[in-house]
Amino acid sequence: MTVFSAPAWDGHELVVFGSDAATGLRAIIAVHNSSLGPGVGGCRMFPYANDADALHDVLRLSRGMTYKSALAGLPMGGGKSVIIGDPRRDKTSALMRAMGDFVHAQGGRYVAAEDSGTGVEDLRRMAARTPHVSGIDDNEHGGDPSPSTAYGVFLGIRAAAQHRLGVASTADLRVAVQGLGHVGYHLARHLREDGAVVYGADVNEANLARAVEALGVLPVAPAEILGLEVDVLAPCAMGAVLNDRTIDTLRAGIVAGAANNQLATAEDCARLQEHGILYCPDFLINAGGIIDVHYQRAGLPAAAKRAHIERISVTLTEVLRRTDGSSQSSNDVAEALAVEYLRDTARASLPASRGAQTAHAMNIS
Repeated sequence: MTVFSAPAWDGHELVVFGSDAATGLRAIIAVHNSSLGPGVGGCRMFPYANDADALHDVLRLSRGMTYKSALAGLPMGGGKSVIIGDPRRDKTSALMRAMGDFVHAQGGRYVAAEDSGTGVEDLRRMAARTPHVSGIDDNEHGGDPSPSTAYGVFLGIRAAAQHRLGVASTADLRVAVQGLGHVGYHLARHLREDGAVVYGADVNEANLARAVEALGVLPVAPAEILGLEVDVLAPCAMGAVLNDRTIDTLRAGIVAGAANNQLATAEDCARLQEHGILYCPDFLINAGGIIDVHYQRAGLPAAAKRAHIERISVTLTEVLRRTDGSSQSSNDVAEALAVEYLRDTARASLPASRGAQTAHAMNIS
């Protein structure tokens, strides 16, 4: 298999492979589209079973980042990187510095942020070798953008509940959160503060124990979380959890979570609709983190950032409204809206004095 015949290939502008024998680094960087700005996206570290799986992931993730930034109205393109390895066993300071060198070699076409398997300290090690790193400046969370991701997903869940159930909050709703790491924990906190009954599962027992003790999350075995009878299922772990095997087992009316690429294939969104399940496109509702990254890089105030994140629920409501009136899936409608924005807002049309400094709210009508 070559890059150009890979199933997830979508006319990507840049796909580059890097290795460093001294540190054991094996990594891939992909930039999908840079019409709005440089490709910005997380650096994921994961023990992929093989190189093809790593390539598939980085191609899908970078494409999703293009749509995420477009729907969020950000002057950024879609990029992503993956490091092949177990972050608990293989990660070293030297390896992260080598990844910084790899990022730097792309000349700014790709800007890295944190992702699954990496954190703020890892990005700071990369930043010792390249300026093309984001999400390491001091914000109210020490540079960590994951609480902003969680906040956006929480607002998305509330908007979906309003659309489907006609309720103004998640009070007394049953929500199953799959994955209680950086984002899932903060999402569970928002839900509990809003009055929701939250069930949680995580393969990391420490993550689950923390959520149970601190938030009152009801523990569930990882193998059982997807099939719980709940109002909302929030996948916040790895991708492709919604597929032709799992969808038949779901007993949730709404799926809205933080994980990237929750759908194994594009057809799986239609499968969800056939089962009467409302799906909130992940690249729309999990954009809070990339919005946070932008505001850190531009030095813009936290109040403006929060207001921008709150636009996620407005955009989601419009996508769900358009979906109700069409034969398309919510994922297709969201992608079409993103493509529409990319077409109408190319880099050349951004105001010269503000294009790199301010975010542009999507005009939904």
